[in-house]
Amino acid sequence: MKLCAWALTYLLVGSFLWTAPAIADSSSPWRSTHGTALNADIVLEDLVQASVVYLGETHDNPADHQAQLELIQSLHARHDTPIAIALEMFQPPYQVVLDQYLAGAISETELQQRSQYQQRWGFPWEYYAPVLRFAQAQQLPMLALNTPTEITRQVARQGLESLKAGDRQWIPAISEIDLSNAAYRQRIQQVYEAIHQGRSVSGNFDYFFQAQVLWDETMADSIASFLKTHPDYQVIVLVGQGHIAYGDGIPSRVARRMRSSFQQRSILLNPDDEVLEEGEQGAIADYIWIQPEP
Repeated sequence: MKLCAWALTYLLVGSFLWTAPAIADSSSPWRSTHGTALNADIVLEDLVQASVVYLGETHDNPADHQAQLELIQSLHARHDTPIAIALEMFQPPYQVVLDQYLAGAISETELQQRSQYQQRWGFPWEYYAPVLRFAQAQQLPMLALNTPTEITRQVARQGLESLKAGDRQWIPAISEIDLSNAAYRQRIQQVYEAIHQGRSVSGNFDYFFQAQVLWDETMADSIASFLKTHPDYQVIVLVGQGHIAYGDGIPSRVARRMRSSFQQRSILLNPDDEVLEEGEQGAIADYIWIQPEP
């Protein structure tokens, strides 16, 4: 099983049951979930129609980050409507810092320091800097998505009910944390047993699962809240591949909050063969992007 590590260690990859248009173009980086080459213009035209586009990355793969920049630039060039970029790499208490950077009030160095980027994320800054620079140059809003690290760790140790009022200001209401998806729970448990062998920070799988779901719910809540107040925008989400697994992570939770018909698309960037094999049980994503050889 292909695993993606974080402070709590996450899971494998997957996604929506959407069928990509099967128009072949062997020179294109685009693939269907079955490996069929797709025409880039047709895929991009489909993506433009979506309210949310997820660019599922492996955090330590530079090629994924280059693809994210290229796709954001391509969608921006095609759009008549504005774009916002949602970032797993930043946490809501530091939204004001992202806004200051966007306005040109602080430098990149100050953005890293004031958002505690190295402590809270830690992957090389230059992986994400080109996207941030493009957003600033084009004045594209950026959304800080991720649950604050302290809160997720607290839930992993002692559960959702242990959170104090000061913590709850940064997350959805506890009543909105949906723990009912049995298939999702089973996949998380496979990761828990494989990595922790029953020994997490609390030794309690229920708390571990609550922390994973809280992570997704917080990001979904931020995306949906933005769309409700900015309905003409498209939100492009930079996030780990596991968070779009079979739509059970972020996408289904955004859809639940929107309560209206709207389109989302998921893209896996450069998934390896092991991930693709795991996805044979169902559609891994709406699209696969394979970085062209230099």
